Amino acid sequence: MNIEKAKKFCAGLHGATQDVKWECFLVFAVGGKMFAMTHVDPKVGWISFKVDDDAFLALTDRPGIIPAPYLARAKWVQIENPKAVSDAEAQELLRRSHEIVFGKLTKKLQREIAEENE
Repeated sequence: MNIEKAKKFCAGLHGATQDVKWECFLVFAVGGKMFAMTHVDPKVGWISFKVDDDAFLALTDRPGIIPAPYLARAKWVQIENPKAVSDAEAQELLRRSHEIVFGKLTKKLQREIAEENE
């Protein structure tokens, strides 16, 4: 997985915004809710994101993927080794993270985001 490609992919998802939080984390959100996070320093090669309950256990059993620090209780994983997933798998996981978070937004906010992206 290429972290820079993953960042561009996250930024391109409908309604996605990005912001630097806590001085060093690049956070991707939809409707004000985070769905992915990485370090602002491109040399730091990890990315964290929300996953389904079932995927959490399966992914954290794989080498190079751990429960995300501070966010594991909310079913976030962290890919520490970029070689642990392919670019295609990373995009699918990030797309699913976006869908999970988008699905928890109010219907009104979902409509507003959809209208902005038309």
